[in-house]
Amino acid sequence: MTRRQFLALSAAIAAWTPAVAGQAPRIQPGRLRARLEMLSTFGRPDGGTFSDGVSRVAYSDADVAARAWLMDELRGAGLAPRIDPAGNIFARVEGRDPARPPIVFGSHIDTVPNGGNFDGSLGTLAALEVLESLAAAKWTTRHPLELVVWAHEEGVAFTQGLSGSRIVAGDVPDDVLERTWNGMTRAEALRRIGGAPERLRDAVRAPGAHHCYLELHIEQGGTLDTRKVPIGIVTGIVAIHRHEVRVTGMANHAGTTPMDQRQDALIAAARGVLAVRAVGAARQGPQVATVGRLDVVPNAPNVIPGEVTFTVELRDLSEDLLALMADEIRERLDLIAQETGTTMAMRQVSRNPAAAAAPRVQEAIIAAAGDEGLAALRLPSGAGHDAQMMARLGPMGMIFVPSVGGVSHAPAEFTSWDDCARGAQVLLVAVLAADARDTMV
Repeated sequence: MTRRQFLALSAAIAAWTPAVAGQAPRIQPGRLRARLEMLSTFGRPDGGTFSDGVSRVAYSDADVAARAWLMDELRGAGLAPRIDPAGNIFARVEGRDPARPPIVFGSHIDTVPNGGNFDGSLGTLAALEVLESLAAAKWTTRHPLELVVWAHEEGVAFTQGLSGSRIVAGDVPDDVLERTWNGMTRAEALRRIGGAPERLRDAVRAPGAHHCYLELHIEQGGTLDTRKVPIGIVTGIVAIHRHEVRVTGMANHAGTTPMDQRQDALIAAARGVLAVRAVGAARQGPQVATVGRLDVVPNAPNVIPGEVTFTVELRDLSEDLLALMADEIRERLDLIAQETGTTMAMRQVSRNPAAAAAPRVQEAIIAAAGDEGLAALRLPSGAGHDAQMMARLGPMGMIFVPSVGGVSHAPAEFTSWDDCARGAQVLLVAVLAADARDTMV
């Protein structure tokens, strides 16, 4: 879709978008939808349509192209976007009192492979819609407003998620630029998206740097859709502990090695996968345990696997429980290793801490939903979000809108256009509610 086609589509959709008399400022649902559909073309399968989803992994060609398009959209909206050393995109609108800390809001546009069109993208483009709608209404806030597009939110590249916001929050390991993925270092990846690895620590912000942080996002679960509630107020975001297990056996000929003499790393790994599930299901509660990736060596049909590496991801609001679950998994893996003649080494590779949404930010979102006449439900987030990194710096809150059927991270991910518009409008009103307060702490 060319920019001319995009503008034509936006105008056509806007033609049937109803205006709400007496309420200003208002977001434009048609413009929001048109941009979401345009963004979906970056990383879409060849010959595919919107319903075929998108693969826009961080640092990929599709990600680079989408970021360039978005920068143009920001400039076209009269903003002056900039890219920080970590590759995050910011666009700031000054308030009546520039000395006040900014209200920051936004999301991300990178996706998982074969992902959906709404995860991250809705929150990003809704943030732009908020700024444009406020400008159209000639509405100036007391606090500066800052749109952010976080780089590399999904945990695909370099086996770590929340990467752009993580750096801003001050989590910058000494070896971060030397890590490799897909044949490039993290430093090379950052340069691909306009970052400046040589000045990476300049991206770090201090606690108290923002008045509050707000993020609109699809729920990625089925609670709101099942209960037919249009707005979710996030109470907190679960901790995510990711581990890697390396299983070492002995590669050997598949046809000449007797079954009772094998040290099959894949058999041990398969039992390990079941052990992870058993630990996750061993107690009542919302905790989850997932094995989402296996790498088999040599991965040949006529060779007994000699090495397997697999991921273990544990999620819950209680980090103590996650540590206990990890210990239980290690005990089970040790027993499996003894029984299969293999070794199984488990190490933690990343940790996203749990984060509570600030009560006053939740109140602002509840008030915004009420002003719009929308029912709202408080609920925790089982998915990780950049908001949990921003919680390290100051008050944070998230707005959820329904995911149809609870589907996410898949092409079938969908949120109705009406719910997208409702969420964007609640974001706008929540920004204004937060602006009315001198503090959100």
